[in-house]
Amino acid sequence: MDLLTLGESMVSLRSAGPLSAGGSLGMHVAGAESNVAVGVARLGHSVAWAGVVGADPHGEFILRQLRSEGIAVQHRVDAQRATGVMFLERRTADISRAYYYRAGSAGSTISREDVDRAFAASPRALHLTGITAALSPEARRTVEYAAARGAAEGLVVSLDVNYRSKLWSRDEARAVLTPLARHAVVLIASDDELGLVAAGTGADAAAGKPGAGTDAAELAMAADLLDRGVREVVVKRGAAGAGVHTAAGRWEAPAIRVTSIDTVGAGDAFTAGYLSALLDGGDVAARLQRGTLAGAFAVSTSGDCEGLPSAAELALLAATPDGSTQR
Repeated sequence: MDLLTLGESMVSLRSAGPLSAGGSLGMHVAGAESNVAVGVARLGHSVAWAGVVGADPHGEFILRQLRSEGIAVQHRVDAQRATGVMFLERRTADISRAYYYRAGSAGSTISREDVDRAFAASPRALHLTGITAALSPEARRTVEYAAARGAAEGLVVSLDVNYRSKLWSRDEARAVLTPLARHAVVLIASDDELGLVAAGTGADAAAGKPGAGTDAAELAMAADLLDRGVREVVVKRGAAGAGVHTAAGRWEAPAIRVTSIDTVGAGDAFTAGYLSALLDGGDVAARLQRGTLAGAFAVSTSGDCEGLPSAAELALLAATPDGSTQR
């Protein structure tokens, strides 16, 4: 198995306008880890996802969708708890709002036993996010166990900070994620999240401020993470592209210009592209290029993971950057 990821997947009910006005809702699978799983699988890798769903139609929908992507589903069904649900409101063309109904969900009960079963797939890499660690004390302990076990077994451990303010405070996140980062080979964060996992001059000031990623504070925080054993510090900058810090130097890549339709899941798409190139043996520049390509596909299509590209489709944006109809 190339990649194992674990966490909560939910049903996402999406509106094209304000929820308060009513109207039709579209049903989708949502979850940072499963988005990455779909993206890496479409790019030609063997992928397993581990998680817990309820004994309900929502859980059945999630499992069916993930299996249809060729993902090996290592799941447990909790008959006493419901599958998590989120509503996503497209409030304006530029602003979407998420409303979560996941407290006490089946997904929040993920355990060490679930991790042990999933590790039987003998993965090469393990991808985790800070979202799962925020769901419950049990989920936090599970993520810590998975990260430590993955590092001890020599897996490429990837950790995406993925801070969610509706799940925990920045101080709560920092207390959990800073020690967790020591297990990561690849640490992924947006420029306003680095201060949640790293120390360094200006870290506290930079935390929570988008756009802080190109200054001395980012360099200091990246240096701290590299000193603690992280090999690649990947910084997502949204429309400004992405960068990577390693012991050998620093790389930057601009975002690919596309018409933005839906930014939800764009960071997960970038992560999927980056990790797939890593699994293929690509160098840092190749990983950044594939990550930005996958992210461009995500923002220019609707849905959390529906628009993620196959390996054959990656060349589409490079060949026709200004858009066209292929005939």
